[in-house]
Amino acid sequence: MKEVATSALVPKLRFPEFREADAWEPTTIGALGHFYYGKSAPKWSLAEDAPTPCVRYGELYTKFGPVITETYSRTNTAPEILRFSKGGEILIPRVGEKPEDFGKCCAYLPLKDIAIGEMISVLETKQHPLFYTYYFRGLYKQFAKVVEGQNVKNLYFSELQQLPIHCPSFPEQQKIAECLSSVDELLAGQARKLDALKTHKKGLMQQLFPREGETQPRLRFAEFIAAGEWGDGDLGSRTAKVGSGITPNGGDKNYKQTGRPFVRSQNVGWGELILDDVAFIDEETHSSFSSTEIQVFDVLLNITGASIGRSAVSDGRIAGGNVNQHVCIIRVKAAELNHFYLNQYLISPEGQKQIDSFQAGGNRQGLNFAQIRSFTIPLPPKVSEQQRIADCLTSLDDLIAAQAQQLAAVKSHKLGLMQQLFPFPEAVEA
Repeated sequence: MKEVATSALVPKLRFPEFREADAWEPTTIGALGHFYYGKSAPKWSLAEDAPTPCVRYGELYTKFGPVITETYSRTNTAPEILRFSKGGEILIPRVGEKPEDFGKCCAYLPLKDIAIGEMISVLETKQHPLFYTYYFRGLYKQFAKVVEGQNVKNLYFSELQQLPIHCPSFPEQQKIAECLSSVDELLAGQARKLDALKTHKKGLMQQLFPREGETQPRLRFAEFIAAGEWGDGDLGSRTAKVGSGITPNGGDKNYKQTGRPFVRSQNVGWGELILDDVAFIDEETHSSFSSTEIQVFDVLLNITGASIGRSAVSDGRIAGGNVNQHVCIIRVKAAELNHFYLNQYLISPEGQKQIDSFQAGGNRQGLNFAQIRSFTIPLPPKVSEQQRIADCLTSLDDLIAAQAQQLAAVKSHKLGLMQQLFPFPEAVEA
């Protein structure tokens, strides 16, 4: 059903030079320009040394942000059967799985002579294309309403053309696009810093723990160089407990707003606890799970599903709570094995290789307690060296967490800006 924007609108936030300007005029997406579909660049035609750079629809979901600054694929498809960019198009995925992802994955293509895949809707417009790319991304709920299909979802441009939208003057479009583009540049810089810290930590782990086939680490702290050679040993003999819990009868119907924390696999990250959505159980349920009560400094390891291998150390926020059957409690003997050291080893590349070795075909189906107890743990001669390694890697975790918070703050700032710079229907209805 065709929708029409019937009245002019003014966004909550305007730059000073436009505060006295006319309101944004109602129009439709179809009135912004001309739509067409890209042409096929099938997977079998792709090769690193192929002559033609191309953009494929899946890359809009996985590779690109609002602006396509480089391409990742090249095709051998004959140029005469491809559709090429002129530079300045807006690309919208035509096929996907989640209706709300279509709008979120729109991208501006400023590059010329790029082949555009057939599962992509292309909008050529004389309006400011980057401005409308940001605008479309904020209209993802409206895009979702015209998505068709069951398992595989389709978004045809014939449906997009009818959607209502508003149009400010070109100078105001340009100003908004420049503002949000500068925020995206800041986001990219913050993301690069975060990636650099994670890469540095991964490299340090590979130096501080012996690699596969080696018995000694490649890097030791100065105070331990003369401390003697490393050995190794099974995890089980150095633990007081290896075990997991169960889910209460009735599942999430038994979860409470307050009470004893009930830790599930989504609450265990890569070396961190993620407690935004932690569940709670009452005292009666907790008392029936006494064998799975969490203590401070327990190492929690995810043992099933897609998150298998993630681990974190428990703290006072969840002490006295319980775990479900997807999370294993590893309680170490402190005189032999440092809990933070174990946690860092488990999430290291070498630790993950051990976890993978128990998974048939690399499918990461699950770990049992016997397998966990059989883990081989590299051991320096002194527990104090374990502590030193753990302290070093944990300090990097703190830097990574701080950088992630900075990145999240910029993302939140951008979201707030977009909600005020555009007159989105949700804001109007509210």
